[in-house]
Amino acid sequence: MEKSAATKRREVTGSSMAKKSAPRALTQSKQTRRKWLTFIRMCRYGVNNFSRNAWLTIAATAVMTITLLIIFMTLIARQVLVDTVTTIKDKVDMSIYVKTETTDDQAQAIKKEIEKLSTVKSVSYISPDAARTAFANQNKSDAQTLDALNEATNKLPGTFRVNIVDINNPSQLDNFVKTNPVYKPHADPNRPASFSGERRSAIQNIGLAVQFAERAGLIASVIFIVISSLIVFNTIRMAIFNRKEEIQMMRLIGADRSFIRGPFIVEAVVYGFIAAILATILGVGALYAARDKLESYDVAVGATIQNVTLYIGVVLVGMIILGAAIGVVSSLLATRKYLKV
Repeated sequence: MEKSAATKRREVTGSSMAKKSAPRALTQSKQTRRKWLTFIRMCRYGVNNFSRNAWLTIAATAVMTITLLIIFMTLIARQVLVDTVTTIKDKVDMSIYVKTETTDDQAQAIKKEIEKLSTVKSVSYISPDAARTAFANQNKSDAQTLDALNEATNKLPGTFRVNIVDINNPSQLDNFVKTNPVYKPHADPNRPASFSGERRSAIQNIGLAVQFAERAGLIASVIFIVISSLIVFNTIRMAIFNRKEEIQMMRLIGADRSFIRGPFIVEAVVYGFIAAILATILGVGALYAARDKLESYDVAVGATIQNVTLYIGVVLVGMIILGAAIGVVSSLLATRKYLKV
């Protein structure tokens, strides 16, 4: 069966399109290969630049290491501060007192009422007998205090120790003490709750000090990171300044901006890679070396060390990415001056 005219036209059109697409695909392949070769050359030149001037390389790597170490220790110090502040908050509890004759069942009913409050984290009850025993154990070496305790006619009250979410805001607990029908009949009239009167002022002062420490730690972290980044930027800019004639010569022979920038970016990434490894080793080592001393001052450093050790791979990768990012940004900003038309 003979082909129709329309079929023949489609075959001719398809054949011509195939002939046109073949050179186009070949051109794209050559362009891809050329870009890949250019990238390899830039990496090779960057590595050569890194090893060409030993003293400049050592200086830039040392500054980058110190910078990343400062950032690492700043972030670690920030986390340790947060953990220590949390520990202090947990140690600050509110005391609610009940009459000595309050039974255990009545105390448990009051405890359940306190636990219903949304701002309460935990509640513990100390009975009068338990409080007397604890007081005697604390002063067992003081004979006069023990004699006074045995002769005392006033018995110790039952005590509820309450930890709340925000020690600066005990309003819900204060309202409980004033209005709760289960607690009020058993409240000790001679001992107001610890978050009222002068004791409340003391707790508020602790809370304000903790809040100030959190904010000061955050501000200090930002300042140290900014200063460190500026230092490493100036160091890389100095390294590029020493080769400004080389940059101008490459421009004169018609090199692309990306090709001129490439070796410097690769060099900065190498700086960041080596510095990140050194900074991580030094930072983790310093953390372990200072652990016993810090814990002797009740600084909560144990959880941070445990997390760093557990996720050391993630920490190292993060430091490498950070070092490379700082190096790349600094290199781009420094080379921009010499690439302006």
